[in-house]
Amino acid sequence: MFAGLTIGRYRVPYPLLQGGMGVRISGGRLAGNVARCGGIGVVASAGLGLDLPTYNGGNFFESDALALKEELRKARAIAPEGVIGVNCMVAVSDYDTNVRAACEGGANLIVCGAGLPLSLPKLVKDYPEVAIVPIVSSVKAIELICRKWERHERLPDAVVVEDPETAGGHLGEHFEDIGTGKYDQYGTVRGVKAWLREFAGHDIPVIAAGGIWDRGDVLHALSEGADGVQMASRFVCTEECDADAAYKQAYLDCTKEQIGLIMSPVGLPGRAILNNIPYIEQYDAQRGFICPCRCLKRCVYRETGTHYCIVHSLNRAQQGDVKTGLIFCGSNAWRSDHIGTVREIFDELFADEKTA
Repeated sequence: MFAGLTIGRYRVPYPLLQGGMGVRISGGRLAGNVARCGGIGVVASAGLGLDLPTYNGGNFFESDALALKEELRKARAIAPEGVIGVNCMVAVSDYDTNVRAACEGGANLIVCGAGLPLSLPKLVKDYPEVAIVPIVSSVKAIELICRKWERHERLPDAVVVEDPETAGGHLGEHFEDIGTGKYDQYGTVRGVKAWLREFAGHDIPVIAAGGIWDRGDVLHALSEGADGVQMASRFVCTEECDADAAYKQAYLDCTKEQIGLIMSPVGLPGRAILNNIPYIEQYDAQRGFICPCRCLKRCVYRETGTHYCIVHSLNRAQQGDVKTGLIFCGSNAWRSDHIGTVREIFDELFADEKTA
C-alpha cells in the first residue's frame, strides 16, 4: 500500500519525514530511532549549543555547531544505514554555519523553514549528495525559491508544504490570516506539485505537514496528492523523544482549548500550549534578562525588551521547566494519551507493511 519515499538519492520504506522540533526536542535519539524504523529522522539545529559543556556564555555559535555534529553522531550510531536530516531555521543568526555543520556532520538532507532559504544551494555546493528541502505554505513561495535556486543549477529534492492551521512551532503565514479559512492545505499541496512538474519537467516529491496524527491522516494525505507526510508532535510522547518527562507530561495534560497562537520574538506566529505564556514573559522581565546569544537575525525581545528570549524559553521547557518554558506543539497535541515508543507509532501507521 505504501510506496515509500525518495528524496534525492535517499529512499526510505515509509513515506514519513519526522518534523524538526527545537530546542533539542528532536535531537539525535529521536531522529535516530525514526530513521531506524524506516522513516527520515530529523535533528533540529536551533539552540543546541546551550547544553554543551563547551558553552561558556559567549561562544554560542561555535557551541551550536559542535552540538549539531554530536547529535548527528548519536543519530547515526542508532541508525547506521538510516536516512537522517537536519532542520535549519533561516531566521537564526548562524543559519549558514548550521547548514555547513550539518553537511560536515554527515546529514543526508537539510530541511529549511522559518524564512525562504534562497541561499541554500550555495551553502551546500561542496556537498552535492546532500538533499535540500524547503518548507513553504504557498505556491508563490516555491516559485521564488526555484527561480533563485535555478541560477545555482539546483532545484529542491523535495518540498514540505506546511499547513499553518494545524502545524506546530513557527508558521510561515501572517498571524491575522490563520484561522480565517484562507488556507487550503491539500489545494496547496497539489498546486505546488503541479507547478514543480511544469517548471522542472519531472515530479518532485511534495510532503504534507501539519495535523498528521494517525494512519487515517496519512492515507488521506496520500489520497489528496501528497507523496509523504511530515509528523512531529506525535513523536513527543515517546520514550525516545529527547525532551524531559515533564515536557511530555505537558502534552498529556493539555486540552484542545489550551493550544493556540502566539507571536514569537522571531516575528512569526507560532502554535504552542498557551496556559503558561504569562509566566514566560514575566520570567525574563523580572530577571532583567540581557540577550547573551544573539541567536536570531531579527528579535523583538533583543530590540525592544518585549516578549521573551525564545531560545532560553524553549531550552527551559526541554529541560523540564514547563512553567516558564515555551512548549511548541501542533493542533493535535491534546490527543496524546500515553508514553509509547517510536516503533509502536510506525506499527500503527503502517500496520499492513513489513516492519523495517
